[in-house]
Amino acid sequence: MPTSLAVDIGGTFTDIVLRGDDGTLVVDKTLTTPDDLLSGFFTGVDAVLRKAGKTARDVDGVIVHATTIVTNALIERKGPRTALLTTAGFRDVLAIRNEHRYEMYDPQIEFQPPLVPRELTFGVAERMLADGTVIKAPNASDIEAIADELRRRDVRSVAVCFLNSYANPANERVVGNILRTRMPEIFVSLSAEIAPQIREYPRTSTAAINAYTMPISLPYLRALGVRLKKEGFANAPLIMLSSGGIIGAEIAGRNPVRMMESGPAAGALAAAHYAEVLGLDRLMSFDMGGTTAKACLIEDRQPLVTGLFEADRKYRFKEGSGMPVTIPSIDMIEIGAGGGSIAYADDLGLLKVGPHSAGAKPGPACYGQGGTAPTVTDADLVLGLLDAGNFLGGDMKLNLAAATRAIERVGAALGSDVQQTARGIYRVVAEAMAAATRAHATDRGVDYRGLPLFAFGGAGPVHACEVGALLQTKAVIFPPQASVLSAFGALVTPVKLDLVRSALGMLHEIDWSRVEVIFREMIDEGSTALKDAGCKAADITIQFGADLRYFGQQNEVSVMFAFDPRGARDHAAIRATFETAYLAQYGFNPSHVPVEIVSWRVTARGPQVPFHAAAHPQAAPGRAKGTRPIHLWQAGQAVPVFDRALLGVGQRVVGPAIIEERETTVVIPPAWRAEVDRFGCIVAVPQEGDAT
Repeated sequence: MPTSLAVDIGGTFTDIVLRGDDGTLVVDKTLTTPDDLLSGFFTGVDAVLRKAGKTARDVDGVIVHATTIVTNALIERKGPRTALLTTAGFRDVLAIRNEHRYEMYDPQIEFQPPLVPRELTFGVAERMLADGTVIKAPNASDIEAIADELRRRDVRSVAVCFLNSYANPANERVVGNILRTRMPEIFVSLSAEIAPQIREYPRTSTAAINAYTMPISLPYLRALGVRLKKEGFANAPLIMLSSGGIIGAEIAGRNPVRMMESGPAAGALAAAHYAEVLGLDRLMSFDMGGTTAKACLIEDRQPLVTGLFEADRKYRFKEGSGMPVTIPSIDMIEIGAGGGSIAYADDLGLLKVGPHSAGAKPGPACYGQGGTAPTVTDADLVLGLLDAGNFLGGDMKLNLAAATRAIERVGAALGSDVQQTARGIYRVVAEAMAAATRAHATDRGVDYRGLPLFAFGGAGPVHACEVGALLQTKAVIFPPQASVLSAFGALVTPVKLDLVRSALGMLHEIDWSRVEVIFREMIDEGSTALKDAGCKAADITIQFGADLRYFGQQNEVSVMFAFDPRGARDHAAIRATFETAYLAQYGFNPSHVPVEIVSWRVTARGPQVPFHAAAHPQAAPGRAKGTRPIHLWQAGQAVPVFDRALLGVGQRVVGPAIIEERETTVVIPPAWRAEVDRFGCIVAVPQEGDAT
């Protein structure tokens, strides 16, 4: 096995995993450098190579990268001047949105302003019917005049989104070719290439986001490739996508909208990978990092996938307050808070946590980088859950006094002492995360009770048992190297690309000649992308799927088939697959209603990556290295502290207990017990009685 590298740049920390040729892992964790991501990337890579005693030339396998560059550009509105070309008469599509009110009874709700202002939105005299018939083609001189105006206004990127272009991209392609010829220096995003699906507003939103972020993502990924080659790395980087696949940097850079949830997606895939290894059909992944926490349902050892999610919500946890993105993405809910989330007393004197975060800079008060806001990490330190002198193995000392002062300020507003306040922060975070996870599971027709909770991220193992108790879990699983598991997930993910094309029609009236053309286009696009990422043609497999709904419904259900629908052309088999998924989600089937096809899907996938255990536990049990006063369950309670690296296979640890590793800390509460399995996972289960 070649030596491979994964780098996951998060909102607070950058995680690096080096997998050796024997499958062993060397990991590191450094603070993210949001002002210069390349600097943070190579600072972490250099650190992990030194730790492993290797050089860049020893890394002869894949280099996989998950990044927040696209999300950061959206949230911070750091993109360049971007224009939008729409069908004449539809200039206000981004402002009108879909007329959905995320708070029905609040007359003062707000949305984020459109990425493209109206003055940079241009109407084009063209028209396409829903069946793909061209009624009016765009006039070249009109487009050339618009191009000249874009240059005068110093526009660097353009999105093109015409009515019904998903049915026939001809008009968009004509305009794109003229713009690229007239203005070779600008970036052009065509909605028919980015998101060829029905529904005008989501498609326009997706194309606009892609155009807004491409001038940032493409130069960054190109510069990364050049720097890696200069440093002596053998291979070009592969980029993690929101859908759970990895693809070449050039294609990813031109399609940045596909990268928005790349880091969280890698974590969900790592959870699915361990579900396979541990023989668990279902579990709930729980990823709590420095900025946010995410939960994802793993069903049949695969994460759920959605075709629509939201970016840059005005209110982080309010569905409908953001910008829709119609690209395949692993279905996660962003929940509660991360380690850097800020605690405060609201106008009613109630304790609140998040959604605002201290981030990497200035970070929590205890980081000693100028931050003064009280955060979840500060509360964890005040409670004794973290060791101020052993954070990141002692490489990053924490300031207990600064954390205490920050928590005291919140306590003063609440009328409670510092320990009571810190306990409150810890429990408010757990309640918020558990409530959001319940809603996420219930909305998808899944009974969350009893599901194992798979906990990772820097802060996840600290809070997971508290969340698990609220979710009535039967077990909480802490994998090896839990803090950098998203980066590990990128290394066990096959090269993959998910594609979708809308083709609205009744299931029993499918035009199979049209379907053949649609599938062939997607198969060719996916296969080309995978070959560019280094896959051999013989190693590429294709899976087919569709979005279907009962006729008259607004929303559809996505399914993947265990067969190629082009073969038997079996309407009944397609309908049966849909009705099984519909029943699981909604609990009934109106089977007398005809079924409608909305979109066809194709997943092009490379070979599976073989599993190698991330850790090799000791054969003999290890003893506690000491005790530490913990204030979470009762003030000053002496709790044994274990070094995770010294725990043996089959060793049991009875709570309360603290298990430390360099990058994170596992908290085992009273009335819980934990055991180390043969893969190095710590499995904690509530004992009889109250698990809290």
